[in-house]
Amino acid sequence: MPEADPQVVLAFDFGLKRIGLASGESLTGSSAPLGAVRNGAAPDWPAIDRQVAALRPARLVVGSPYNADGSPGALGEAATRFAQALGQRDSLPVARVDERYSSIDAAGRLKERRASGAHRRRLRREDIDSAAAAVILERW
Repeated sequence: MPEADPQVVLAFDFGLKRIGLASGESLTGSSAPLGAVRNGAAPDWPAIDRQVAALRPARLVVGSPYNADGSPGALGEAATRFAQALGQRDSLPVARVDERYSSIDAAGRLKERRASGAHRRRLRREDIDSAAAAVILERW
């Protein structure tokens, strides 16, 4: 739940290939996609560290994957390990948010922007991952 004092918050949409990032401000509830970093054998910690250093967030938010019926999603354990490592690495509080349908919501928003002419190039998976992180942040 957002704090009363304004805070910069950094959100993550965890995936096995990519991790979407978004930043936001707790007072206004605003969010902005920041792109995605690679994930493979391990997250791209140097890229994540650069974002944390640049934004100096007060809090981190990581999506918790659930299935439509509310049961834990297949990526649940991996996302939990990522959230724990992130919190320990940066000594920041980490909030978890239900991310069900965040990628679908993000893709719909991006398609609307593209149809309106606000987003001209073809949508990439990285765009959707980052926009999903923004959706997760807004839900927080």
